[in-house]
Amino acid sequence: MQITTIGLDIAKNVFQVHGIDANERVAVRKQLRRGQVMKFFAALPPCLVGMEACATAHYWARELTKLGHEVRLMKTMGIVVVVALTANATTLLMVAITATCRRTSSAASAGSRSN
Repeated sequence: MQITTIGLDIAKNVFQVHGIDANERVAVRKQLRRGQVMKFFAALPPCLVGMEACATAHYWARELTKLGHEVRLMKTMGIVVVVALTANATTLLMVAITATCRRTSSAASAGSRSN
């Protein structure tokens, strides 16, 4: 089972990772400490990584890009609405990030085919 898309919720110390495979099945769901993030992503083949845009997201985007991953940053507004509506905010946040990456990726590839 190869991970194709990951939603990464970055925080001060503990990061949430939610990854899906090509069949949109959950391939990984785990927490990582800050020191484990680069080791985890270095062990993965290149994939699409989505995360909420914030001050440190740009740093992580640069680091993950160096490892060959494609990183997409998303506005906070759309994510906050989803989090406010659920008791299990972390799980739904990861689903929202992953879905946004997948939708953006599909739209981009569809647009490039029509040109």
